[in-house]
Amino acid sequence: MRKFLTYSRNVFIPVTNVCRNRCLYCGYRLDEGKIIGLKEATELLDRAASAGCTEALFSLGEAPGEVPGFGDLLKKIGKDDLLDHLIELSELALDRDLLPHTNAGLLSKEEMRRLAPYNASMGLMLETTAEVEAHRSSPGKKPELRLLAIAAAGELKIPFTTGILVGIGETRSDRIESLQDLKEIHEVHGHIQEVIVQPFDPKPGTAMSHIAPPDPEILAETVRMARSILPPSVAVQVPPNLADPLPLVRAGADDLGGISPVTVDWINPERRWPTPQEMESRLSGFELRERLPVYPRYIDLGWYGKKTRSLVERLAGPDGLAREEKDRD
Repeated sequence: MRKFLTYSRNVFIPVTNVCRNRCLYCGYRLDEGKIIGLKEATELLDRAASAGCTEALFSLGEAPGEVPGFGDLLKKIGKDDLLDHLIELSELALDRDLLPHTNAGLLSKEEMRRLAPYNASMGLMLETTAEVEAHRSSPGKKPELRLLAIAAAGELKIPFTTGILVGIGETRSDRIESLQDLKEIHEVHGHIQEVIVQPFDPKPGTAMSHIAPPDPEILAETVRMARSILPPSVAVQVPPNLADPLPLVRAGADDLGGISPVTVDWINPERRWPTPQEMESRLSGFELRERLPVYPRYIDLGWYGKKTRSLVERLAGPDGLAREEKDRD
């Protein structure tokens, strides 16, 4: 029997690269930051709609309002509140039949409550429960804060993506602890739809550019651990532009994340996304199936944002995965 692997077809919208954290491995955050305006975002969303995408991934630095000068950037695009801007961007996506998924770093429960109606799902990487040198200047990467935020999303019944970052100074036991903590949160709230096992990828010009990425066997072992620790209903996701997916799929990964025919991976712009055809060729023996940013289980539960309801119902097939394009009208 062929095992099927899921992925989503998305457009990656880099809302802002302003961030209060200064992670030693990050190549996305810049001192001279910028914010995307409605015109640029609309152009990307229009291209995504034409390319048959179903997900608009909104990604941004954490708590940019704490960084001096960010208020001036907002004013330049005619805004004074970042959440209002995110809501307007989400509405633009919905108008083009794209389901929003927002990764905004640490948010308060009230901020998540405001954004949730406009999102099919949301996300926050845990990264690690360890105190690592890579996060010494990153107040938002304190593990206890991240775990509390992930739990708060569960209290709000937000279908959620999280994950761990492998190779940033954590140990094997740290990885186990991180996965166990995510399992425990999910056992209470039931909202974690996928956990990403993401390898550290060294970026030129960063303090950790000289550090080697994790050995492929360590990555495969971590996938095996994730699959054994997490409930079967929680997908284990691996990014196919950062690691060879075949050994990771054989180790138990069952999702390949978002793949864009329109934009680069703005966090890892030098790592090209493979096309679905390239993945099918590489992953012989596995069947690729397109999904929506909200997984079938949460469609059945009705946990996705109320503003996305009619679009989710139109885009989802009887099995909860994405309908064929010809059947979406």
